[in-house]
Amino acid sequence: MFLRLLYQSFRRQQRRKLLAGIAVMLGVAVATAMIAVGVDVGDKINRELRAYGANIVVYPEDAALSVRVGDQEVKPASPGAHLKESSLPSIKGIFWGHNILAFAPFLETEVPTQSGTLRVIGTYFDKQLRFGTEEFSTGVEKLYPWWKVQGRWPTDSGTDGLVGSQLASRIGKHVGDSIDLLGVPVRISGILSTGSAEDNAIVASLALTQQLAHAPDAVDKIYVSALTKPEDAFARRDPDRMTSADRDRWYCSPYANSVAYQLREIFPGAHAEQIRQATQNEGTVLSHISGMMLLIAIASLIAAALAVSAAMATTVLERRQEVGLMKSLGATEPAIASLFVCEAALLALCAGILGFLLGDAIAQRIGQAIFHTGIVITPVLLPMVIFLALLVTIAGSAVAIRRALKLDPVLVLRGDA
Repeated sequence: MFLRLLYQSFRRQQRRKLLAGIAVMLGVAVATAMIAVGVDVGDKINRELRAYGANIVVYPEDAALSVRVGDQEVKPASPGAHLKESSLPSIKGIFWGHNILAFAPFLETEVPTQSGTLRVIGTYFDKQLRFGTEEFSTGVEKLYPWWKVQGRWPTDSGTDGLVGSQLASRIGKHVGDSIDLLGVPVRISGILSTGSAEDNAIVASLALTQQLAHAPDAVDKIYVSALTKPEDAFARRDPDRMTSADRDRWYCSPYANSVAYQLREIFPGAHAEQIRQATQNEGTVLSHISGMMLLIAIASLIAAALAVSAAMATTVLERRQEVGLMKSLGATEPAIASLFVCEAALLALCAGILGFLLGDAIAQRIGQAIFHTGIVITPVLLPMVIFLALLVTIAGSAVAIRRALKLDPVLVLRGDA
């Protein structure tokens, strides 16, 4: 009899059930899409933010000891004042090596010319490196994709280079011209615009700059772009003062501090630190986006619960005589409540599954439109979504069910209620 009443309820009130089911389906679909994107969005947004440059810098420990005397910056001259270029491929060998998206070494020197003393910056443009069996390319073309070059990028093995836009204007050089640097004719392959110090310098290959500076295998700084998680209180702790278990957890977490710590292990005597402005801004952006998605998901579920509440209130009003008859025949309040709860649960189950499928499609659309890639839906999301659908439907039905249990069968059957 119970199943027959359940079946008759759906058969006779198809329109009411359909409207309530659509409301739950849409609410669950939006929540599914927001949860799926929120779970998978961290790495994708982090990759997008990494287009704005490095978030970790490595430099010799001696560089931190520089002192200003008047207008001059005095640094200690010692054999350890440079990092070794030959150690660069080992960056891919750290624990979080797969999170290293790009890096670029820099070496600066000053070269006297007929136009005056020019600042030369050496770096990798698109350098092919190997670590073990892995081959990869890295350099400023990947690290700083927003650098603008009028002309073409130089090679890492030639004697061509870039001239900063302000320097080119000052010394009257154009693409295709040459500059004599200590007897080495450097051909200008492009004019560089970065909005930074490079606009007043010549940017050449690292090998050429090492030759000009008479510093083989030398690097001043290394800028690294790594995928990291937002910094929290645990990330800021000193690993040397942690317990063994906490240190292992800190070391195996992709914090910018832990990645920097692992980079220091590659370059003995070096100092590695996160570029805090970049890292903190990323954490702020990610937290704001995650908060916005959470609010949208909660708002959609609340809207679905209100729609279900309205539909169930109308259902109880239409079925008050049925409820009164069941009570007059001896039906208990738990039995009547279980009938309405089962209706809501069945409705939630169907709407939850359809909402999950629709939410998956919405999430994939968002991923393709914003990140040009799909969104990974974790299997655990399906039972979570069905639970949310049950919660929303039963919560929306609670007031109507309570009202149904309070109906007086005498008044209802007599038509007074």
